[in-house]
Amino acid sequence: MPGVSENLLDDGPSGRMERRLPIIVVVRLASPETVGPDGEERTFTDNISPHGARIFSRHPWQPGDVVRVTPLHQDAAYGKVVYCQHLPDDRYTIGLQFPDRPVA
Repeated sequence: MPGVSENLLDDGPSGRMERRLPIIVVVRLASPETVGPDGEERTFTDNISPHGARIFSRHPWQPGDVVRVTPLHQDAAYGKVVYCQHLPDDRYTIGLQFPDRPVA
């Protein structure tokens, strides 16, 4: 799958305190103010750690934005955008930090 991490563990010199596992999870991505399915984007993760994730998006996000991430059939988690990178195929990848609690 293009753009998906091929490393088993993302433990390079990135400044991260935790290892990220290359786990693909389908999620709904939206701003916290969005109500209902309108305005939500169905997408997927590239990798996950207990306090962070890298998620693909069709839209750019700004560092500091708060994002609601809802895995299918699970409760939403709120993360803060740490970075947003433009990909060659007109998609974006965003790095999220979940500061309040670890995510499963």
